[in-house]
Amino acid sequence: MRAATVARFGGPDAVQITEHPIPEPGPGQVRIKVSAAALNPVDAAMRSGVFGGETRIGLGFDVAGTVDIVGPGTAWSTGDRVIALVTGHHKPLGTHADYVVLDGDTLAPAPTTLDDVHAATLPLNTSTAAQALRLLSLTPGQSLLVTGAAGGVGAHTVELAHRRGLEVTGLDSAASGEYVVSRGADHFVARGQTPTAAGFDGVLDAAGLGPDALAAVRDGGVHVGLWPGQEPRSERGIRVDALSVRADGALLTELSCLADEGVLRARVAETYPLHSAAAAHARLAEGGLPGRIVLIP
Repeated sequence: MRAATVARFGGPDAVQITEHPIPEPGPGQVRIKVSAAALNPVDAAMRSGVFGGETRIGLGFDVAGTVDIVGPGTAWSTGDRVIALVTGHHKPLGTHADYVVLDGDTLAPAPTTLDDVHAATLPLNTSTAAQALRLLSLTPGQSLLVTGAAGGVGAHTVELAHRRGLEVTGLDSAASGEYVVSRGADHFVARGQTPTAAGFDGVLDAAGLGPDALAAVRDGGVHVGLWPGQEPRSERGIRVDALSVRADGALLTELSCLADEGVLRARVAETYPLHSAAAAHARLAEGGLPGRIVLIP
C-alpha cells in the first residue's frame, strides 16, 4: 500500500509516497480502508523536524473510512463507516495511507450527515478542543479567551465552550470575526488589538501567543496551550498547562453526534489525491485556508 512518509526533515518536498505491506489487525484491532485523511499543521511540524526522529516517520492523524477487516475481540463489523484519531509524532505509518490498523476502542461511528471528506477533519481538532476544555475546568458563566479562534482547534473550542455556557471571546484576524461569532463567540477581538488585561478566567492559546495570552488571564486563572514544552512561565498564581491530545473513542463518539446535531461544523478548504501529498503540504505552507486540506487515496 502507499503512505506519505518522511525520511529527512525539510520543506514540502521532503514528503514521499512510499510502498508498504498492507497491515493486518491483531486482537482488538480493525483495519480501515482510508477514504479521507485531513492534513494538519502538526503534520507540517513533523515533516520539518520539530519533534525530531531518527527513522522514517508516517504522517497523518485524522482518518475517515470503512472497516475493512476486524481482528478478534472487537465489536466493529466489516463495512462500518468510522472516524478515528491516531496520535504520536514518531509513528512509522500514519493515516495518510491507503489503509491503517487501529485499536477498536479508538474508533467512533462517522457522522451520518457528513461525507468522509468532511468527517476526516473532525477527530484531531475536535478531540483537542474537548480535552483542552476539560483541562481548563471552567464552569458555566466563567469567561474564556480563545486565540486562533477561526482555526481548526480554536473554532471547535468556541463551539463547545458556547454549548457549555461559558462567556467566550474569540481572537483572530479581523476578516474572521463574523465566522467566529457565528460559531458561538459572545465577543471578538481582532488580531493586533489587545484583549483586556487580566480579564479572563481562562485562555486557550491555540495561536501560540504565549506571554501575550497569559497577560489576559486573571490572577489565579488558567492558561492552556497546545505545544507542551513551549508554555509561558506561570505568574500571578495562574495555572499554566499544555495539552497532549490522546485518542479516545468514547469521546470521539460524542463529538461525532454533536457534528450530526450541527454543534460542530466541519470545514474543508481543498482536497488533494494522496499521491500529491507534497503539493498539499506546499499549499498548507502558503496559509490563508478557510478549513482543512484533505487527502484522498
